[in-house]
Amino acid sequence: MSRFLGLVMRLLSYRIRKEAKRLKVSYSFLFMRACGDQLSQITSLIDSGAIRPVVDRIFPFESTREAMAYVDTGRAKGKVVVKMR
Repeated sequence: MSRFLGLVMRLLSYRIRKEAKRLKVSYSFLFMRACGDQLSQITSLIDSGAIRPVVDRIFPFESTREAMAYVDTGRAKGKVVVKMR
C-alpha cells in the first residue's frame, strides 16, 4: 500500500480504531478485490446450499435512506438488502 493511501485509511478509520481500543478488541482493515474465480466458487456453494446467507430485511430502492438508518441502529441480524427492481 502506498504511504498516501495508508495515511488516508488511517485517518478514515480513526473513530473505529479508537472505539476498538476502548472496548479492548482488535481491529484491522482488509482491502478486497473482486476475483471472478472465487466469486464463481462462492456462487456454487450458495446454489448447493452449503452457504446460506441470512437476510434480515429487504428494502425497495426508494427506501435506501431508511435501510441505511436501520443498518446504523446495529440491530440487523443478517444482511440488509436494497432491491433495485
